[in-house]
Amino acid sequence: MIIVDNREKNSMVVSELVSNSSEIRFERLEVADYIVGDIAIERKTINDFVGSMFNKRLLRQISELKQYKKQILIIEGSYDDINTKVNINAVKGMILSIIFDFNIPIIFSRDSEETASFLYLLEKKQGKTKKETSFKAKRRASSLAEHQRFILESFPGIGPKTAKELLKKFKTIKKITNASEDELKKVKKLNGNKIKIIKKIIDAKYLER
Repeated sequence: MIIVDNREKNSMVVSELVSNSSEIRFERLEVADYIVGDIAIERKTINDFVGSMFNKRLLRQISELKQYKKQILIIEGSYDDINTKVNINAVKGMILSIIFDFNIPIIFSRDSEETASFLYLLEKKQGKTKKETSFKAKRRASSLAEHQRFILESFPGIGPKTAKELLKKFKTIKKITNASEDELKKVKKLNGNKIKIIKKIIDAKYLER
């Protein structure tokens, strides 16, 4: 069984796993993109890796990944694919830091197909030992703004960009939850179905089962 973060549903990696007849299950993972047995896997394209280096997200994500007993970072692509003018030695230095300072192994893959192949083989290897892990790791917010975005991202269909758009438009979470459906429809990427689900969650009474 490969546990897949539900925000990865449309990725080519998932398509490749399905074509390989891998058994997958979608869950909302706050940390990591995939979990195989007792191993958490974070996947980044080389440009995602470089981008997250410069906006300071990478070290936080790597630190969060350490909540799991075992971790792997998969980087897709090569240095030739980097589309920004960066010092390659800085990228290599960060890679060495992740390996030696955080003790996280890094796998380089050519593309999504090879990434899926690694996951498939890892699943077969882990399947023999029947190891499982909890996927209850938490994202760590370093600012009030991040706390606000994380709260909104817990709603189905709301990703980082939509959460940011909602906060920019309504300013507070209270105003977002009090907004009418017509007001929410003015936010890009929020269609009627998503809005109804959000409203249902907000308005429903808590029933412990």
